[in-house]
Amino acid sequence: MTEFRRRFPLGLALALITATVVPAFAGGSHDHPAENGTAAAPLDIVRAATDLAPPLARSGPETIKVKLDTVEVTGRLADGATYHYWTFNKKVPGPFVRARVGDTIQVELSNLADSSERHSVDFHAVTGPGGGAVATDAAPGETKGFSFKALKPGLYVYHCAVPLAAHHIANGMYGLILVEPEEGLPPVDREFYVMQGEVYTSQTYGSKGKLTESLEKLMAEAPEYYVFNGAANALTGSNALTARVGETIRIYFGVGGPNKTSSFHVIGEIFDKAYQLASLTTEPLADVQTITVPPGGAAVVDMTLDVPGEYVLVDHALSRAARGLVGKLVVDGESQPALFTAVSSGTDEPEHSSH
Repeated sequence: MTEFRRRFPLGLALALITATVVPAFAGGSHDHPAENGTAAAPLDIVRAATDLAPPLARSGPETIKVKLDTVEVTGRLADGATYHYWTFNKKVPGPFVRARVGDTIQVELSNLADSSERHSVDFHAVTGPGGGAVATDAAPGETKGFSFKALKPGLYVYHCAVPLAAHHIANGMYGLILVEPEEGLPPVDREFYVMQGEVYTSQTYGSKGKLTESLEKLMAEAPEYYVFNGAANALTGSNALTARVGETIRIYFGVGGPNKTSSFHVIGEIFDKAYQLASLTTEPLADVQTITVPPGGAAVVDMTLDVPGEYVLVDHALSRAARGLVGKLVVDGESQPALFTAVSSGTDEPEHSSH
């Protein structure tokens, strides 16, 4: 008998497989303390695009400790609308984890006692059963953990994997882990963390009040909201990405999903480099307009900002912009008329018509 079979008998292995395709919804009460947010005072669950660790200034391997608290909260989904999110550390997406090839990552997951569901975490960067999901499957009040060695560089998604995994992901339980190559990545002036997801509400887009989840819409893959970093139009206003003319920026972009592929595009910009599917060991593509990122996938894009103004982040499946999937990149600096000039045409000349 192999070690795997000893630890995971056939019955359990079959259960783990079938649980990924057979809905198994828990019926929690969703009664949580006030600090987890209320309909009258919802939490801001949006993770700022600037909330990520800086590049690693070291060469040798280290041990990285990752502490994840699974917290169910009432958060602001849109103007006048709240939603019951399931989160890693009260934000969507979860924290940006940064490591390097050769590092040992120690993961500790605590499922808060007031949770109504079991929760876990599956890191796509893991080489091991379930990506850690089996080891971290925790009931409310439990703490579980595991460690793994980062073997391959890349930008990887992590997410809750308790059945139905799509249910947990749609409620906000996803994030990114960057495993840098041993030599690191080429430096840029600014880095940003952006993830796309979907929210399936019983109420139609634009409804006010406390919105509720729709398992029927989830199974039909028919979301009401598309979101960057957890909420409708989250990366606009005070949460917009900001930079200056002449700077280079890098966006670590991932799709939590759980279901929809993204065609990520920045209107008015061209990606100097696009690390397709977040492969950091493959030569990046040059001069790319739009990248395709599947659910559970990621990409890294670099661009140089030559002209000031407001640039819009979208999924080029553009109907989704009308359902909340809009971000802004605000670039300050001197105008560059040699590169871009807006010209207004006069209307003094009479129209010519043929007779």
